[in-house]
Amino acid sequence: MFFGEHEYKVDEKGRLPLPPKFRRQMKEGVMLIKGTEKCIAAYPIAEGKRLADSLAAQAVTPARLRKLNRAIFGSASDAVFDGQGRIVLSPSLRSYAEIGDTVIVVGVNSYVELWNKELWEKEVAEDEKQASEIIENFGAQL
Repeated sequence: MFFGEHEYKVDEKGRLPLPPKFRRQMKEGVMLIKGTEKCIAAYPIAEGKRLADSLAAQAVTPARLRKLNRAIFGSASDAVFDGQGRIVLSPSLRSYAEIGDTVIVVGVNSYVELWNKELWEKEVAEDEKQASEIIENFGAQL
């Protein structure tokens, strides 16, 4: 399980360190894809495979499934950690997520999100407005 928020710097080669506790869970590598809210989603390889299998099992037309697969996997990349615990973020994914030299790394249960700092601050503000309503709908208490 991934949780917590961490701020890191991206170097001039697009390399980003991830927290050691995250790296331990991603030791086989990472699948990087475009996140739905203008971030980069980073999945451990096994979780990325489960995502692919889940999409393939959905009851959608073949044409819609192809479009969805293109949208998700067409710009995806894989990464492995170097000796200093860094992965390389592709220029296209960095551009999509508007990531410069600072990244907010957020644990989101079964995967990790990589955010532009300003976009993350806006997302958190919006999420916090809606969180109590969402919790009420689940009938859960925190």
